[in-house]
Amino acid sequence: MKTRKKISLKSPKLGVRLQRAFRYAAEKHDGQTRKQTAVPYLSHPMAVASLVLEAGGDEDMAIAALLHDVVEDCGGMPRLREVRKQFGARVAKMVEGCTDAFVEPKPEWLKRKKDYLREVKHADLDTRLVSASDKLHNVRTILADYRHDGDAIWVRFSGKKEGTLWYYRALSDEYQRRNPNRITGELEIAVVELERAAGKKPRPGKKSAKKFAKQFAKKKAAASSGR
Repeated sequence: MKTRKKISLKSPKLGVRLQRAFRYAAEKHDGQTRKQTAVPYLSHPMAVASLVLEAGGDEDMAIAALLHDVVEDCGGMPRLREVRKQFGARVAKMVEGCTDAFVEPKPEWLKRKKDYLREVKHADLDTRLVSASDKLHNVRTILADYRHDGDAIWVRFSGKKEGTLWYYRALSDEYQRRNPNRITGELEIAVVELERAAGKKPRPGKKSAKKFAKQFAKKKAAASSGR
C-alpha cells in the first residue's frame, strides 16, 4: 500500500532583509510606471515576489523577485554590484539571470530577446522560477489590458503584437522543457489564453518562432532603409 507523501507546511523565514529589499525596490523604481499606464511600477515586483513565495520560494528568491528589474531599468552593472554587496551573491545571481539588458540604450529588441532565451536555458532552477514568475505576471497583465483595450495595447511593445506573442510562447515552451512547476504551468495557461484572445492559434512551435524572427528582422531592416 502506497503512502501519500506529506506536504511540508513550513513557511520560509522572512525578516528584515526582505523589508530592506522592498524599500530598496521602492526607492529605485520611484516615479516609474508600467508601460504607458499610470500603474506604479512597484506593483510589478511586488506581484512577482508574491508569486515566488506562493510557489515555495525562500527569502533570497523573494528578494530577487523584488529587485529583478533594478539592474535593467535603474543602473546596469553598477547597480548589480550594489545588489551583490547589500543582499549577497545568491540574490545578485538571480537578479542577473532575470536581466536582458545591462546598458542604456538597450540593444535591439529581437537580439536582446533571443539572447535571453539562450541564457535562460542554462539558468539554475531558482533563477528560472523567479524569471517565470516575472513573465507570468507580465502575461496576465497583458491579457487583462487586451480584454479592456483590445489591439490598441500592442503599440506599447517594441515587438508589437506578433513579437510579443512569439516571445512569451518561446519562454513558456522553455520553462516547460525543464523542471516544470506550478508557475510554469500557470504561465502556459496564461499564454494560451492570450494567444486565443488575440486571435492566434496556440503553440506555434520552433519552426514558426524561427520564421517570425526572420520576418521581424527583415521588417526592421526595411524600416531602417526607408522602404
